[in-house]
Amino acid sequence: MNRLFRLGPVLRARKAQEDAALGTLNQARADVVEARALAKRRHLDLVGAEAPTEGTARAMVASLVARQSLAASLFGAQRMVADAEEVERERLAVLADAAKRRRAVELMAERHAELVRAHDLKVDQAALDELTITSKARNMARSLTEGSPA
Repeated sequence: MNRLFRLGPVLRARKAQEDAALGTLNQARADVVEARALAKRRHLDLVGAEAPTEGTARAMVASLVARQSLAASLFGAQRMVADAEEVERERLAVLADAAKRRRAVELMAERHAELVRAHDLKVDQAALDELTITSKARNMARSLTEGSPA
């Protein structure tokens, strides 16, 4: 029986793929956190920029335009959060797929190891049986030679 698991390199490659997928997922999660922080800052900027209650018409218009700009910036930041979360979901799916492929090869490795163990037990048992039979034959031959008159 071949003791070497021939798919060992494939298993190592699958583990490397899974590690790479985990790395990209961690980066995507960091991007989500960063996008959420940006959206929060933009929201606070918008809340902090109150509409003026008095002043010249130009100042009122400038203030409203600034608030609209802040609102657009907040919308863009919220869109970044949504996009980052979508990328995170995609990367999570890639990681799950990589883990599934790695596990399939691991199961084959475990089955191979079990077959090797079973084969080794069978060989050991055959050797023990051979020793037992040989020992009995020797004992029988010895008792025949000792029991017969010479």
